[in-house]
Amino acid sequence: MATTTATCFHLQHIPSSPWVNNTSRITTYKAMDGSLRASNPQTQTFIKPPIFIGGDLLKFDLGQWLSDVEQHKALAIYTPHEGGYEGRYFTRLRYQGYYFLDLTARGLGDPETTLTKIHPVCPPHVGKQPIARWYFPPEVDYRLQALPPNAKGLIVWVIEAKVLSKSELQFLALLPTLRPKVRVIAECGNWRKFMWKPLKEIAGLTAEDGA
Repeated sequence: MATTTATCFHLQHIPSSPWVNNTSRITTYKAMDGSLRASNPQTQTFIKPPIFIGGDLLKFDLGQWLSDVEQHKALAIYTPHEGGYEGRYFTRLRYQGYYFLDLTARGLGDPETTLTKIHPVCPPHVGKQPIARWYFPPEVDYRLQALPPNAKGLIVWVIEAKVLSKSELQFLALLPTLRPKVRVIAECGNWRKFMWKPLKEIAGLTAEDGA
């Protein structure tokens, strides 16, 4: 019997366990399937620890995220280098009824002209074609007119916003004031965990300047 037990389980003693409400000695076993199991020597009952699928991405601040988006209307976010975390916050806003305009700060040009005014675009030529200039409608106004009636608003999500100047960030922070149905999310850098701050604070705008 002792040989069979040694073959099936690896025995290890720990002083306490968060899985049971008993302060007596708990014994944990590593079963053949690789899962950890704990047993109480008094009751001889086996307890399997809780497993969170995708626990590394599980966050409990999504409610605060939604309230800050509605309160500040323009946020600067900092994401981990490995990526993947911002997708959960993106999806939660989409569930709230927002539509998205995804932009990259590189090649955006003047944000005020591109987002709120008719702006020219010169497509690249191969070398023999004449240099042409095309005029495009304002990106934000065009998307706002195309929103369905039940839409809550438009999220302007700007990636690589760390390359923008302070004046350009200030315009993005003030854009929800010019277009009340617009919210701005700017990826301004990286950090060890997903975090955000009001974009007015990052751009150097005080409450009086943003009013």
